[in-house]
Amino acid sequence: MDDIEKGKTLAPWKDLLVRQHAASLLIVCTAVVLHAADGLLVATMLPVIVADIGGTNLISWVVMLYEVGSITVGAASGFILVRMGLRVPMAQSAFCFSAGCVASALASSMPIMLWGRVLQGFGGGGLMAMSFVAVTLLFERRLRARAMALVSTMWAGSAFLGPLMGGLFVELASWRAAFWTFACFAMLLGLFIFWAAPIRSKPETAKQGLPVVRLAVLIAGILAIAFAGEEIHLWRTLPLIGTGLGLLGIFFWQDAQHSNTRLLPAFDPRLRDRPSAMILLAASFAAATIAIGAFAPFFLVNLHGFTPLQAGYLIAIEAVAWAGTAALVSGRPETSDARMIKIGLVTVAIGVLGLSVSMANGPIALIGFAALLQGAGFGMAWTLIPRFATQELSVNESAVVVGALPTVQRIGYAIGAALIGVVANAAGIESADTNFAATAIFTAGIPMALIGLFALRRFCASDS
Repeated sequence: MDDIEKGKTLAPWKDLLVRQHAASLLIVCTAVVLHAADGLLVATMLPVIVADIGGTNLISWVVMLYEVGSITVGAASGFILVRMGLRVPMAQSAFCFSAGCVASALASSMPIMLWGRVLQGFGGGGLMAMSFVAVTLLFERRLRARAMALVSTMWAGSAFLGPLMGGLFVELASWRAAFWTFACFAMLLGLFIFWAAPIRSKPETAKQGLPVVRLAVLIAGILAIAFAGEEIHLWRTLPLIGTGLGLLGIFFWQDAQHSNTRLLPAFDPRLRDRPSAMILLAASFAAATIAIGAFAPFFLVNLHGFTPLQAGYLIAIEAVAWAGTAALVSGRPETSDARMIKIGLVTVAIGVLGLSVSMANGPIALIGFAALLQGAGFGMAWTLIPRFATQELSVNESAVVVGALPTVQRIGYAIGAALIGVVANAAGIESADTNFAATAIFTAGIPMALIGLFALRRFCASDS
């Protein structure tokens, strides 16, 4: 019995895929599907949307405001769940996402669309972060890796189908119909959560309210970094990045001082505990790999003659590899977590290196293989990191740590996007020498991956 509780025996899939877990699995998987599919679906429809309602100069804000909303609510999710339980906050996130979809579906101009995207970001970020926490709260320890693998599979499948769904809605119906469809699904999910969400933990009595000032500092930091990538001029971009990083530093420092209302795990700059090392490695590897989603389609189309759909599906190799590897490693015993996480993130770093040498001049096979390595490495590591990071923590502490993982990852994406935007401008991405820009942009991920590998060493240290 002790071995089972400590995860030293394999949990077969049949133990997870039973009737008693059906409601829990449906909730967490559907929540992740809505969040994961939204990004690529909207990106596919954007050219048609701006042709209809205008706002070409605001395209980047469609993505940016969604990310800001996701990061904000994601950061607060652990705090909220510990004090309110799972059912009400997760259902409210689904309703918020649905309301944002309705606003976007009714939008007659881009500013109205942007308000809808803010609401979608709040709801989607809450659903994603709370799904990670729900795996910890709703499943016994030996089943969590299997549940995370299933969540990863649903995420990857949604990311793979996102461009196809967007294209089908545009071709067969309209972009507004896509938002109405997602609004209905989110509303049904919210109602189902209220009706069927299992209650496995008793909420704490709230002694203090939500730390609004700290959340405002977090939002300001993310917005400063996002603005830095909007219009690249070194005199403007670098101060904004510095301001954003400074505000994020203030947020982490202030958050660590308030143990009763902490939003994220206390961050120790010396990385003397696993949650601190997890924060740095998650942010670093996110920043190191953001280029594949932000710039790979552009270079595949402009340097290698791909169509946009072909480029999208080459990049989707990463998502498919992520899901496949997550399923393969999910049954590994807990004693092998550190070794598998190391292998996974070293594999990601090799993928970053592969893209840096192949994106400009090919061969295409190497680009695809590097994308596969990144996806496989993330699938191997991200499936096991929540279990490994929370081995010696209480349920409430685990909720904060696990809820922080997707949030910190998105903070890393925001920082990485701004930094490679500076590199892209300095390398002359708008000039004739696009090959040099491709090499420079993807090489910029290597230092970030090295920082992540340093954090990985601390994360997996035996004395952590």
